[in-house]
Amino acid sequence: MSDFLGLAGKTILVTGVANKKSVAHFVSRALGEAGANVLHAVRSAELRDEQKKLVGDAFVCDVEKQDEIDALARTLADREVVLDGLVHSIAFANYREGVHAFHDTAREDFLRAVDVSCFSLVALAKALESRFARDASVVALSISTTTMAAESYGYMAPIKAALDSTVVFLAKSFAATGEVRFNAVKAGPLKTSASAGIPGYLDNYLYAEAATLRHRALTTEEVASSVLFLLSPRSSGINAQGLVVDAGMGTNFFDREIVRRFHRGEERAS
Repeated sequence: MSDFLGLAGKTILVTGVANKKSVAHFVSRALGEAGANVLHAVRSAELRDEQKKLVGDAFVCDVEKQDEIDALARTLADREVVLDGLVHSIAFANYREGVHAFHDTAREDFLRAVDVSCFSLVALAKALESRFARDASVVALSISTTTMAAESYGYMAPIKAALDSTVVFLAKSFAATGEVRFNAVKAGPLKTSASAGIPGYLDNYLYAEAATLRHRALTTEEVASSVLFLLSPRSSGINAQGLVVDAGMGTNFFDREIVRRFHRGEERAS
């Protein structure tokens, strides 16, 4: 099988594998199939032990703790690991008490979500700077749109907007000393364990499926394939960008069938 993407033998650090349904796991599996050397970093030793089949002997790194980020960097340096890529697939939001009006968001919840979901990319990039190959590629997982006020998603859309901007600023910052690229894959709604914890997500997912141009839901495999492309030398001319992967959903909200269903529902309600 030809190595079209040029990922064979590349060393990629994947963060955020939580279970077999997570985007990070699909990325990791696809990287392995492409012949890459895949390293994993997970939040805790307990998670590493639970997901041993998925992550092997993973590094433990809770991104809320700077000392653990620094320890990860030291370990990689001690092992003389050179990273050709980094996948940032880390996010957290507190939905335990359900969804509130956005202006009722608790300060501590918002700031913790920013720390875990956004600033962690800055902290990891800084700590791992000396470990990156000159032309390494960093890919963050974001969402297809941050300007649509999806009530069920709560305060996470503004935080993903911050992540999208962070990608751009990191690309500019790192350009001063090398050619490390930073991009984001902005995925539409997916069936993952994390999304299942978002109140009301299923209804939004089904609507998004109907709104895709093909009327078929986006798959996690498709998102993973896009991540691999951005990690690969084939995307060397792409930097500081957000690649929307939503099967055309964002262009199709006025699909005639969706509008027709809405009016039928209105007629029945009246």
